[in-house]
Amino acid sequence: MPRKLSMLAPDWWDFTTLNEDIHKDAAMLSPSDLQQLSREGFKVVIYDTLEDFYLAEALEYITSWKQATSSQPAGICGPIGPTEHLPLVARLVNELNLNLSNAHFWGMDEWYVNGKELDASHPLSFEKADREMCFNLIDKKLAMPEANLHFPKADTSAYIDSWNSGIQCIVMQGGQGDAKHWAFNDPVKRTGKYKNSPPAPAEFRQLSTRLVDLHPVTCMQNARTSGGGVVTDIPTQAITVGPVETWKAEKVSIWQAGTHDNPFGQRLTAFMISKRIIDSAVPMSLLADHPNVQFNYYRGGIGVCESEMH
Repeated sequence: MPRKLSMLAPDWWDFTTLNEDIHKDAAMLSPSDLQQLSREGFKVVIYDTLEDFYLAEALEYITSWKQATSSQPAGICGPIGPTEHLPLVARLVNELNLNLSNAHFWGMDEWYVNGKELDASHPLSFEKADREMCFNLIDKKLAMPEANLHFPKADTSAYIDSWNSGIQCIVMQGGQGDAKHWAFNDPVKRTGKYKNSPPAPAEFRQLSTRLVDLHPVTCMQNARTSGGGVVTDIPTQAITVGPVETWKAEKVSIWQAGTHDNPFGQRLTAFMISKRIIDSAVPMSLLADHPNVQFNYYRGGIGVCESEMH
């Protein structure tokens, strides 16, 4: 029997197609319950202040880059969303006099428009944000070589090659979108062989960096966070790092300050990962099979899942 249609976009898969018992169990979780979801391979950390939260996120860059040597280059893969930590990264590099000559950085994703990646001069460009909020602020004598900055392009070959070149990815950071994605690994359309069920987790895990169609919920979210709600200005496709590259990272670290996904979403994916409930309609749940995942929360952004009028 086919699973129920999405309440949000009937032509797509998403978390609303799950069994409702999963929703109910996740919604009941308190902040202390969230912390108790930690298990071997999955850790939940809660920060009491935003200062501590974003400093900890920035320090993942520093600890990753400090491990880079000429014989074993190393780096971090980082998101746009959140971005508040990026200027802190540059300040720490400069204050610690950290030479980045052997360090690497992978951007997670980029918009795709008119047959190519969005130009880095465009206001919505993720590469532009990374450069202006972090890399352009680093002292030139310490700066990472341009060749060590890897941003996904429409021709994904060079980006994929960088993941297969022996560079050690210490951490892949990410946020969580309303569609329960990391990077732009969105749920897929409900069509063709996926008409009655979403891709099997093992099949989804085989996806590498690629061009993706964005779930309508993702377009709405990015319009809200980056375009003042003008959804018609938000691209409907993007290039994104895939599960194949994600599993090359030693650690996956997800940061949730409460400004992107809502209280329910923040609980749902942690619950599914902890209990190993894996379903590609909730792409983040695939991380249940990664050996080292950490969810980081700002306590003030966890919120509650209660019905109330505002």
